[in-house]
This record gives sequence, C-alpha cells and structure tokens, in this order.
Amino acid sequence: MLVLGMLILSLSRIGLIGWQWQRVAATGIVGDILVQGVRADLILLGYFLALPLLLVPFFAPFSRGQGAARAWRGVNVFWATLALIVLVFLELATPRFILQYDVRPNRLFIEYLVYPREVAATLWNGYRTTVLLGFGLTILLGVTFWRVLKSAPAAPAWSTRKILLTWPLAVLIVAIQIRSTTDHRPANPALFALTGDAMVNSVIINSPWSVLDALTSMRKEARSSEIYGEMPREQVLAQVRAAPWLKDYQFRSPELPTLHRQQAAIARERPKNLVIVLEESLGATFVKSLGGLAVTPELEKLKGEGWWFEQLYATGTRSVRGIEAVIAGYAPTPARSVVKLSLAQQNFYTLALGLGQQGYHTEFVYGGEAHFDNMRQFFTGNGFQKVTDRSDMKPKFEGSWGASDEDLFDKSLERLKTLHAGNKPFFTLIFSSSNHEPFEFPDGKIALHEQPKQTVNNAVKYADFALGKFIRAAKQEAYWKDTVFLIVADHDNRVYGDSLVPIHKFHIPGLILGADIQPKTIKPIASQIDLGPTLLSLLGVSSEHPMIGRDFVRDSTTPGRALLQFDNNFTWLDDTGATILQPDHGPLAGKYDAASGRLELLSTPPDKAQVERAMAHVMLPSMLYREQRYRITKP
Repeated sequence: MLVLGMLILSLSRIGLIGWQWQRVAATGIVGDILVQGVRADLILLGYFLALPLLLVPFFAPFSRGQGAARAWRGVNVFWATLALIVLVFLELATPRFILQYDVRPNRLFIEYLVYPREVAATLWNGYRTTVLLGFGLTILLGVTFWRVLKSAPAAPAWSTRKILLTWPLAVLIVAIQIRSTTDHRPANPALFALTGDAMVNSVIINSPWSVLDALTSMRKEARSSEIYGEMPREQVLAQVRAAPWLKDYQFRSPELPTLHRQQAAIARERPKNLVIVLEESLGATFVKSLGGLAVTPELEKLKGEGWWFEQLYATGTRSVRGIEAVIAGYAPTPARSVVKLSLAQQNFYTLALGLGQQGYHTEFVYGGEAHFDNMRQFFTGNGFQKVTDRSDMKPKFEGSWGASDEDLFDKSLERLKTLHAGNKPFFTLIFSSSNHEPFEFPDGKIALHEQPKQTVNNAVKYADFALGKFIRAAKQEAYWKDTVFLIVADHDNRVYGDSLVPIHKFHIPGLILGADIQPKTIKPIASQIDLGPTLLSLLGVSSEHPMIGRDFVRDSTTPGRALLQFDNNFTWLDDTGATILQPDHGPLAGKYDAASGRLELLSTPPDKAQVERAMAHVMLPSMLYREQRYRITKP
C-alpha cells in the first residue's frame, strides 16, 4: 500500500505540475515542490497505516492460527485496497476541481456532497465524459489493486512475542512519519505554503490530505478565526467601532456589542420597497466597463441610470458567502457561511428580519430548490415570510439547477405585482442560477458570444439578457417609482490566479437603481457588507441593527475597504494595499494594482495598525456568531 500509494500520488503531482507548468515554474522552486510533496504523501499514508497497525496487538495472539492469519490478511488487503481507491478517486477529481476553484479539493468538495441531486445533474450534463472516465478508471484500478495485494506473497509468520516486542517501534516510526517535524506542532498543510500562488501551494500536498484537513477544520469552525492568533475582546470591538462610518454611532448594549441605531440619510414619508437581484457568478471579468469581457450589454446600459460601484468586492467564493454579506451584512470568516451554521438558523439578523419589524412583507424567489445550501431554513428562520422556488413555477425551460432566469424573472414580476397590490412595503430577494455550470439556457435567445453553446461566457450573456428583460418589464409597473433595486453578484464564476489571494477575481459589479435614484458613480473600495446599511438609507428606513458596513448615502467619497476570505487566508484591502492573514504564518503585506489585477507581496512586514484592523474584523464575526450576539432586540 505504501509503495503503490507513493506512486499514485507522485504521478498525480507530476501530472499537475506539467499541466500548470507556467505557474509552477514561475515560483522557481520546482525541486522543493517535489521533495515536499513526497513528505506530504508520507504523512497521508501514515494515517492509512496507523489504523491496522494499532489493531495488531489484538490479533497478535492468534497470528499463528491459519484461519485467523487468513482473516487478518483479508482485513489488511481490504483496507489497503480501500485506501488506494480513495487516493485514486480524489486525485482523478483534482484537475476538474482546480479548473473551478484553482485549488485542490477542499471543504467545498465535502459541502457539495450533501446535495447529490444538484451535483449529479451538474456533473452528468456538463462533464459526463469526465465522470464516466473517472469512475471507470477508479473501478478498474481498484480491482487491479485488490488482485495485486491479494496475490502478494505472505510474510513468514512471527511469534506473538516477536510481534509485541517490535510493535512499539513500528508505532513510533509511523508516528514520526505522520508528525514529520520536530517542531512543537506537527506538520499541517500550512507548512507547505511555500509560494505566493495558492494553487501551487495546494499542488505540493495531495487531495486526500486536503479533504481530510478540511473535515478536521470544519469540526473546529465555531472558533474559526482564532487560527490567525488572539486579540482581546475589547480591542476587537474598539478597532471595529473606530471605522469612520461607525465612530459617531452609540453602542449602548453590552449584550449586543455592534447593535446601533442608523438614522436614514434620506427622510421619506413612506419607505420604499426593496428588490435585490443576486446574480449567480457574475464577476467583473464579464463586465466591459470594469475591465472584463463584453458579455453584459444590458447591465452596461443600466449602469448609467443609478448608483454604479466601480470597486465593489465580494467577501468570498461561494453563493452562501455572498448571501450572508448582502442579506445580513455579515463579515466573512474561515468557517462555513452562517447560512449553514446551526447557531444562525434563528434570530440571526438579516435585512428581512429588520424590515419585517418595520411592517414589510419579505420574500425569497429562486428558480431551483430552495433547500439547496440550507437557504430555505436560514431564510425562513430569519425573517423571510415566504419562499417561492421551482416547485411554485411552470418553467418553459429547466436546466440542472432549475428554472431558467427568464422563468425566474417572470415569476418574480408576478409576485411583485401581487405584493404591490397588497399596499404594504415589501422586500424581495431574487437569486438567479442560469450562469451556473453546466451553463444550460434556452436556444434562440441571444447571439452566442462563442462556440460551443454551453460555455460560461454564453451563459453570462443569457443571464444578462434575462436581467435586462426583467428590468424593462419592471419599469412599466406602478411599483417602479416606489422601489429600490439592487443588482449585485454573489461572487465571480471561478476564483483563480497566480497569487496567494487572487483579489481581482473578487471584484464584482453592483448597481442600485429605481425609485428616485439619480445616476452616480461610487469610486471608493466597497464591500458587499456595505450594501445593507446603504440600502436602508435609500429606503428611508431608520432602525437598529448589528451591521458594521458603511452607509454610502451618508458618505460616498472617502476611502473604503474590502474584506476577502479565500480558503483560509483573510485579506484586508484598502487604498494603501493589502494585509493578508494566514493560519500558522505571520501576516503579509501586499501592493495591489486594481488596473492590472496584480498583487505584489512585499518583503517588509505589514503595518502593525493594519494587522490589528484586519485581525479585529476577522475575529468579530466569529465572536458574534459563537455568542449569538448578531441579532436585534424584539419590538
């Protein structure tokens, strides 16, 4: 098992290095990557060796019995075969995962397994050949491994005494193999972060260990931000409250340390309605005016009609991360999004919860199945009074992820008209899905950007077409003049790049229009967590809430900041540069050029004040979640 395992993992790594040679060679440490890769493989295989090794004392007294020896040999052959199949399966899945997420399989690989229907449909419709070849090769190699291991010559039987005397030495050797260092802490994946390119760092380790480490991390996620170090509670709160847009607010509740009353910058006799269109995977890379491709002509037409954010950044790389930022104003952590975490399923602040207390009807409209990513439970437990999803629609076109965006928006228009007739303010969240692999959309709707049809660029162009059609229809309705619309992406489609944190792939479009919104360009750096406070001011809603974001209605010119979570790395980005926090490593300083999208890591350590500011902002959300303090008082 050890020999075959090393062969499998080494060949896989060599293949990945060859495939990504340009980025690997740019690091200048190809030899180190190969050597440290062998070290990482030995650590993983040590885990597989440990289980049967620890069972040896229980079988030693029966080792000389023919039947018992045969049974013990069968157990070992089965275990070794299973281990090798796991290695092969995860390594075969790695290239496709890297294409999507620019790293080896990690916690996202695990999280998606709880949604077999959606994942299976995506894989079958988008990567059928790859899936069949992958499973076929895994099965073929699994049978081969079984036969090879089963036919391997048996070692001469040892006496029980000899086994028990040598067993402690074997345990010690494997323990050293797993620990792999004489430092006070055993080796972990962070030890192999040798370059400024996150993808190359992930190539150094192996996919099974990456997934195993993710499983371990997920068990500790309630205290996730502590991976960056420690900071006294009062210092965390003082740093966060010192932000220019928060320093004049009063924080009167010791129990709810970020709760404050935001007075709307715009006074209205009747508060406006709110519609948020959360666009799936619509990064700035698809928006020409933001330096991307020309595949969003409808959005380009609309940007001159409202508030256009030039430097808006997503907080993460998953839809649920975008949801928690846009809908709850919640800052990112290394843990899973609060949309999925148990302590956030009730009484956790969202715009829906706050607006519901102000007399709003609140609704979520989605073309797929709302239980995906635990959205239904999170939304219904935190203020959304109604959920409308695929089961409530009769789509003309349905893909792997549900109804097409046109069908979604048709249903949304129907719902908005009904809500307007109810003569009470409403908040509707619409979440699109057509721009999601395997990129399925109806024929004959757009002039394709490229061939073949099912590509991300064509899917984005279709999603943009459906969005434009929706906005044109909404403008004809009576509620348009009374409704603020936000169009924003949850994240980019693929977050990749040859830097430790690919900041340019966090850049997303954001547009606020409708009602009496006048055209305006928001130039400072902004984060998704700033959208909530800004929208409340535009709606004319004054309220208490725990959001720490910025109200751009009150100030849209002074410098801003963005908070980015990329795997286990947290980045504070502002006009002075980037401060990057890493687990088990010291903080790094970087110089980011927005025009080129390049991040240059500096050899000098980051400014202490910047590190403290970054630490406070990544520590706070974990603290508030753990203590269940991200909420509002009941009316």
